[in-house]
Amino acid sequence: MRSEPHPLIAARWSPRALDPDGVVAPDALRRMLEAARWAPSYGNTQPARYLVGPRGTSTFDRILALLNTGNRAWAFRAGALLVSCAQTANDKGEVPYAEYGVGLATENLVLQAVAEGLVAHQMAGFDKAGVSAEFGLPETVRPLTAIAVGVLGPPELLAPEKRERETRPRRRIPAAELSFTDAWGTPYLSPDAG
Repeated sequence: MRSEPHPLIAARWSPRALDPDGVVAPDALRRMLEAARWAPSYGNTQPARYLVGPRGTSTFDRILALLNTGNRAWAFRAGALLVSCAQTANDKGEVPYAEYGVGLATENLVLQAVAEGLVAHQMAGFDKAGVSAEFGLPETVRPLTAIAVGVLGPPELLAPEKRERETRPRRRIPAAELSFTDAWGTPYLSPDAG
């Protein structure tokens, strides 16, 4: 019995070494946003919104300037920078589970990036209030994550202290700690499941 996830999911990771000459084609970016648009959401409220800055645009530069220093040190090589935002209210009132909906949409976006031969790295390290002010976000829209999308480059593009983190094996919690049955702490998946 197969226990590995789909190869598209298994191939997803969050590298920082991005090829400075790598291009995120407009059509690929459009397909990524379309994938996000088709994500499930509570009551079909569709709360996900994105600021989109392809490299070479003022939007890219403005998003880059709002990243923290550590993220700016590598994200400047991205082919595009985005900010995911949650539309927290609509004409019916508060949108329940808006952040969850944005998370689902962003995972679709990231998996589509992998399908396009690209990589994506999501970041919490940015000035959220600055994004709201810089881009004139309404009160009902809250920035959640910045996303760097690009072409994978060699780890040597990173500062020496960052290379080890980039190249070490990916780790996940053991399968037995992921899901439970009967009672909390009773593994649904056996310890040797993955």
